[in-house]
Amino acid sequence: MGFAALGAWILAAGAGCYLLVIWMLRGGRSTKVTRFPVLFVVGHPLAAVGGLAVWIAYLATGTAGYAWLAFAVLLVVALQGFMLFTRWLVGGGGRHARGAEQAFPAIAVAVHGAVAVATVVLVFLTAIGVTRA
Repeated sequence: MGFAALGAWILAAGAGCYLLVIWMLRGGRSTKVTRFPVLFVVGHPLAAVGGLAVWIAYLATGTAGYAWLAFAVLLVVALQGFMLFTRWLVGGGGRHARGAEQAFPAIAVAVHGAVAVATVVLVFLTAIGVTRA
C-alpha cells in the first residue's frame, strides 16, 4: 500500500504542476486581482514536495515515525489545497474566478483533488498498518 500511496502522490503532484504552470503562464500574481494568496500558492506545493520526501524516507527505512510525519505534512497540504479549491469555487467553478485561476480546466482541478484525497487515505492506512506491525 505504501507504493500505491507513492504513485497517487506523484500523480497528484503531476496534476498540481499542470495547474501551477497554467496559473503562471496566465500571469499568476502579476494579475491585478487574484483570489489566491501567494503564501498558499507557494506553500502548498513546497509542503507537498517536503512531505513526499519524508514518505520516500519511510519507504526506504520502514520507520513508522516517517510515515506519521508524512501524514501530518499531508494534512497541512490538504488544508491549503482545500482553501485554494474553495477560493476557486467561489466564482462557480472557475467561471467567475479572478485572475489567472480563470484558466484552470475543471477536469484538472477534479483529478488533482480526487487523487490527493486518495493519497491522504492511502498514507493514513499505511501509517496505521506500520504502527500495528
